[in-house]
Amino acid sequence: MDAMAQLTFTVHGALARIAATNDLSIIQIRLLGLLRDRRPTITELAALLQLDKSSVTGLVDRAQERGLVQRTASRVDGRSVHVSITPVGREVIDAGSAAFEGEIAVLVADLTIPQRTRLAAIATHIVAADAQRRGIDILNAEPSPPESSTPVRR
Repeated sequence: MDAMAQLTFTVHGALARIAATNDLSIIQIRLLGLLRDRRPTITELAALLQLDKSSVTGLVDRAQERGLVQRTASRVDGRSVHVSITPVGREVIDAGSAAFEGEIAVLVADLTIPQRTRLAAIATHIVAADAQRRGIDILNAEPSPPESSTPVRR
């Protein structure tokens, strides 16, 4: 278990450095990462980020002020909004993802290809099982289809 904790600290440190280079917090970079391939509601984001809705609302407010995300009114439920990444947000997360991939490549450089493959499979299993216990199916989740609706300003 100590090794898992140490690995978490190492990966968390890499993510923190990358977020800081973009003047973002770790949670903001996580938000953008989640929005790369989906358009969740605030409630769905709260579940994915394991935060309460009011925290996610504030997080989205700050990201929207920076032009990284936008809210779009739901055509299905007028009380609900979907959050999506903007082109500026996509640039930030694409650059952050490339930097993160580079940092992880350094971390696993001493592993053989089969060891890297096994590590990736184990990590995927752990993350998917945790999400499933929380009622989220991340492996079979399909991105929300684009809605032709009006952006919502806050």
